[in-house]
Amino acid sequence: MYYLRALWNSPYTFWFILALPGLPIIGGLLREGEKLEHLLHPSGEFAARFLIVSLMITPLMFLTKGQRWVRWLLARRRYIGVAAGCYAALHLAIYLLDKGSLGPILEDLVKIGIWTGWLASLIFIPLTITSNDWSISKLGRSWKSLQKLAYPAAALVLAHWILLDFKIGPALVHFTPLILLQAYRYMHVTNKRKERKLTAHA
Repeated sequence: MYYLRALWNSPYTFWFILALPGLPIIGGLLREGEKLEHLLHPSGEFAARFLIVSLMITPLMFLTKGQRWVRWLLARRRYIGVAAGCYAALHLAIYLLDKGSLGPILEDLVKIGIWTGWLASLIFIPLTITSNDWSISKLGRSWKSLQKLAYPAAALVLAHWILLDFKIGPALVHFTPLILLQAYRYMHVTNKRKERKLTAHA
């Protein structure tokens, strides 16, 4: 039992789980002569899913009053965020390979949906490369401020999804839980502040 628990709690096991959705995507990339367009959706969707999960953990801590499974996820939140960044990079790589040359890429720049994707990708870069102990130590309090860029990144990912597909349903299915949990978090924090003010003036 001890060894099973140690295996389950190993960061290598968690990384393996995070990497599993990417295996068939990378397999599709390696097959010669296979078109790449159909790989865009799964790579982008998993980038969005892992970003959403990473942002849901803090409000879930408030909602569940810090239940054990949420604390387990909290301890691995940086891994999930890095996975989101890696899938976003994979999504971008597939897009560039699918276009094949600079001309089609430049033609796409007139589309707002493409712009939102590029901006989200740019935000993912500092978030991903600073998700390590060394960066936390060097950046200090600035690290948390930097990580808050994940929220505008999520908004851009949602806009990218909707503006490219023009199908709001699938995007909302993914993002509605996050929106509701963040609304709950805001109300929870606001109520706590009001209680502290009332207590201070009592």
